[in-house]
Amino acid sequence: MYATACNGSKDSSPIFYLVGIPSLQDVFFLPVFFIFLSFYLLILVGNALILVAVVIEPRLHKAMYFFLINLSALDILLTTSTVPKMLSLLLPGDHYLSFSACFLQMYLFHSFSCSEAFILVVMAYDRYVTICRPLHYPVFMTPQTNAALAASAWLTALLLPIPAVVQTSHMAFDSTVYIYNCFCDHLAVVQASCSDTSPQTFMGFCIAMVVSFLPLLLVLLSYAHILASVLRISSREGRSKAFSTCSSHLLVVGTYYSSIAIAYVAYRADLPLDFHIVGNVVFAILTPVLNPLIYTLRNKDVKAAITKISCPQDLGHSEDL
Repeated sequence: MYATACNGSKDSSPIFYLVGIPSLQDVFFLPVFFIFLSFYLLILVGNALILVAVVIEPRLHKAMYFFLINLSALDILLTTSTVPKMLSLLLPGDHYLSFSACFLQMYLFHSFSCSEAFILVVMAYDRYVTICRPLHYPVFMTPQTNAALAASAWLTALLLPIPAVVQTSHMAFDSTVYIYNCFCDHLAVVQASCSDTSPQTFMGFCIAMVVSFLPLLLVLLSYAHILASVLRISSREGRSKAFSTCSSHLLVVGTYYSSIAIAYVAYRADLPLDFHIVGNVVFAILTPVLNPLIYTLRNKDVKAAITKISCPQDLGHSEDL
């Protein structure tokens, strides 16, 4: 594959060098490697347990948990697109990515992160129908509707980053491109180009607004209606039960947008480059790590199903007693 060189000629594909965290001293490489590896294994195991639990446990065959396994699958895919390469940067290994590998990583990372935002909106809609339109829930949230909502979220997110990725791939680069990040993030690659970066920076900003603020607005709108409905419930126990059905989702939404806020502040504030890079790493890892913890600790049905899978003999023994 050929790319445009900085002198305007069509040259062989550039090689991308991932700098990682510039000021991280060699003595900390191994401890940070094991921290990242632990997070990655926790993400894989935690989300895989949720996937298996929802599939094999009949009590969890509901719309809410169908969307949850979509979220768990996205967490696995999102981190797998970035974390293995991050780990290689912390060992005396390969810092390089080919032109096609870098842009494939960029596309997958942004597609999966967009999908998470849209799935969270769909989950908010499910909570809205559950609390505000309970009698219409079987009509509105049929299996066909659930599948269509999830498929729409995935398809929209898979299509949305394509213009930015394609346009960035046509920018001019040196033969060796130094990416000041732990993975091929769109903004980091654009900033490494010797072309005019303004159009691509603006396009990336517009896509970020669509992906971040529009879903957040829809989630907030759903919860405004939910709050109004809950406050009309006369009994304190009823209000508490209604709020408890939303608590896990609210925590996940809060975690997701907190990680976005950390990455945004690290980029916009007058901070050293390392803070910007760490902000991106936090965005890539924080939500996938916390999602399975939130749903296993806060949701009794998921917790019981995972316990049943993990300790079937103990559970059977306790039931016999």
